[in-house]
Amino acid sequence: MDTGKHQLEQLFAQLGLDNDVTAIKVFLARHWLEPEQALADAPFWSAAQADFLRQALACDAEWAEAVDELAVLLSQK
Repeated sequence: MDTGKHQLEQLFAQLGLDNDVTAIKVFLARHWLEPEQALADAPFWSAAQADFLRQALACDAEWAEAVDELAVLLSQK
């Protein structure tokens, strides 16, 4: 069973973003990470969103896998 999309949708909701499939595709098309840029350091996050992303990775929280997936997707430009 592929749970990746479901987790990504939940992550977007947790970040306060629209989380339907179309909204996620639009977000990914409009945003990207610069080479070697950490996900939480991207300029398109609010301070609260960036803090959440940092904590999710630092604590290896339940969100870590989805956060990693988002970083990969935003690095594929």
